[in-house]
Amino acid sequence: MAEELNAGMAQNFIHDFIDEDIAPGGQYAGKQVHTRFPPEPNGYLHIGHAKAIFVDFGTAEKYGGVCNLRMDDTNPTKEDEEFVDAIQEDIHWLGYDWGDRFFYASDYFEQMYEYAVELIRKGLAYVCELTPEEFKEYRGDVNTPARSPWRDRPIEESLDLFARMRAGEFPNGKYTLRAKIDLASGNFNMRDPVIYRINHMRHHNTGDKWCIYPMYDFAHPIEDALEGITHSLCTLEFEDHRPLYDWVAENVSIPYHKPRQIEFARLGINYTVMSKRKLRQLVEEGRVSGWDDPRMPTICGLRRRGYTPAAIRAFSERNGVSKAASTVEFGFLEHCLREDLNENARRVMAVLRPVKLVITNYPAGQSETFQIENNPNRPEEGTREVSFSRELWVEAEDFLPEPVPKYKRLYPDGPECRLKGAYVIKCVGYETDENGNVTEIAAEYDPDSKGGDPADGRKIKGATLHWVDAATALDAEVRLYDNLFSDPEPDAGDKDFLDCLNPNSLEVLTGCKVEAGLAQAAVTDRFQFMRQGYFCLDSRDSKPGALVFNRAVSLKDSFKV
Repeated sequence: MAEELNAGMAQNFIHDFIDEDIAPGGQYAGKQVHTRFPPEPNGYLHIGHAKAIFVDFGTAEKYGGVCNLRMDDTNPTKEDEEFVDAIQEDIHWLGYDWGDRFFYASDYFEQMYEYAVELIRKGLAYVCELTPEEFKEYRGDVNTPARSPWRDRPIEESLDLFARMRAGEFPNGKYTLRAKIDLASGNFNMRDPVIYRINHMRHHNTGDKWCIYPMYDFAHPIEDALEGITHSLCTLEFEDHRPLYDWVAENVSIPYHKPRQIEFARLGINYTVMSKRKLRQLVEEGRVSGWDDPRMPTICGLRRRGYTPAAIRAFSERNGVSKAASTVEFGFLEHCLREDLNENARRVMAVLRPVKLVITNYPAGQSETFQIENNPNRPEEGTREVSFSRELWVEAEDFLPEPVPKYKRLYPDGPECRLKGAYVIKCVGYETDENGNVTEIAAEYDPDSKGGDPADGRKIKGATLHWVDAATALDAEVRLYDNLFSDPEPDAGDKDFLDCLNPNSLEVLTGCKVEAGLAQAAVTDRFQFMRQGYFCLDSRDSKPGALVFNRAVSLKDSFKV
């Protein structure tokens, strides 16, 4: 599976670095390329993570290496096993696997503590008691070094206080452990950064064992080194943190070579936000139905909407890997899905805004079946049997009492039209209710046009219409989705992203009519509703006898490749 997923992974600047590293004389010559994907389990993965997954797992596979999955759970505030399980499910759904290389950062807490003690003993770390307000005040600026009155605290005193921090003697915020590096550094990440803080909160994996937790910048290089990672691939915001990553790896006594960190640009997409904090806010405030709301950019939301692993992998691959930050059009993600589903989705008929069509010269009580192809792009998938009788459902928009110019569908004395795979018909009248709404269309059919082609070979000037047999049709709810935000840059500048929510991002249609065969549909199936778009069963709300379909993407592709 993995070879198939990454067979086309293009060479990029990360691979250029790796080629140098594994060449004879390189720092990793003779070693297996070893990467890792290290999400924090404080939310669900989104489409931006899909790119990182593609880079981490795909790069390892390209070089015949391995990729670890590691939960970077060093901050218990928002972390939970729910997210751990969801992350694993999403990665497997995308088609990747980590084998037996699954880890928690919290598995290394004891070792991290000992390495912190080692730094204190070396005079490279100290316990500081600046308050958050004082920390900001003493931070300095580009022309002024930072300050800390606790920087020269005696080693033995820092060792004692750090041990007591671990023992739970002090409240949150009382002390921190800081690395002793360079208060005048032009890189503020090196100005004696905090590497441990007190947090009296239960941890999802270690329970109440710890009340001090390592900061990410201290924990991450240790985790990478302990796991034997050769190349730590991360997004560009960590570039300024790389000197600290290297400093930690060089100053703790892990018996392993230093991993190499390489940064690449993260994925940006218009009409969406990908901050976990903002996505969490949308969920917690009820702006969406959950992390898996089909309007969300989360992997589970995209899956529920009808996206496929192949489409998301293609999107990741075709966006490339670079150092240059850019924003990709959401339309390109839709384009990748449309390409996949156009090739692979089964064609079915569904009438979303139904009106009754009565074929007046078709014998009452008679019915028949037609064989209609499942996918014109895949003849090997054969045909399906569709029932036909005197009364059908057709789209309301396929009829007008008074035609407009170039309208080639049904209207009284209008052109002949084809019913997909069945017969040629001609509208002869209609009925309305007391408000003038059309309730029924009357038509006559040509019995000698079975399959849609008249026996006399005459040209049919009207459109080909989809339909559903009223005698066997199933009722369904259909949900039509649009962008969650109406602004292409909802979190740019000083905007409140909530003010940019699209009030028309969801339209719910009830009373829709679909083919009887869709009673056997599975949530993993993808369908093209003819002339409507691509759809799937809603994995949460659809039930036997109460079908709910989500539109994944429309048929029309406005994206220019």
